[in-house]
Amino acid sequence: MKKPYTVGITGGSGSGKTFFLQGLASRFSPDQMCMVSQDHYYKSIDRQAVDENGITNFDLPGAIDRETFRADLLRLKAGQDVIKTEYTFNNPRTEARQLIFKATPIIIVEGLFVQYFEEIASELDLRLFVDAKEHVMLGRRIKRDQVERGYDLDDTLYRYQYHVMPVYESLIEPLKSHCDLIIPNNMSFERALDVLEQYLKTMV
Repeated sequence: MKKPYTVGITGGSGSGKTFFLQGLASRFSPDQMCMVSQDHYYKSIDRQAVDENGITNFDLPGAIDRETFRADLLRLKAGQDVIKTEYTFNNPRTEARQLIFKATPIIIVEGLFVQYFEEIASELDLRLFVDAKEHVMLGRRIKRDQVERGYDLDDTLYRYQYHVMPVYESLIEPLKSHCDLIIPNNMSFERALDVLEQYLKTMV
């Protein structure tokens, strides 16, 4: 079996990683590409760090079950499908689904720490960084947190100031210098998708 081609995509919270991935996935069939998000590998709420004001901090490297994340990536690279329960961030309005990640010729792993964790980064063949201006990321974060996680505006702004940006500035933004491609996503990324699509199709 040909070794799968593995792409890691990172960027700040609200940079548009998920939207970019949806656009990329639409250009491939399910038997060509599998996408695995770090968001499904958060530790349970009782194992998350809490800040000095009693607010759970999901934006630290320790929030992720990195051992299981790597183990599942290795299974996919070995040709084995993976079944995973969706992580809902304790949102009572969301019912967790059973997700099936299929072993495919192209594996996309995305998330804040996929390139920060050395044991994950070492499994990547291509590293991408989705970039956006801070005010653009904040606007997207507000919208996502309200819809997907049930946070109110004050909660989102607090987390962004005290959790999200300190980690981004100290741990994530420096990864740009180690990436193969930086994709600006303040308005549109269609041309970047065109280029990436053509390149990845040579790997299938």
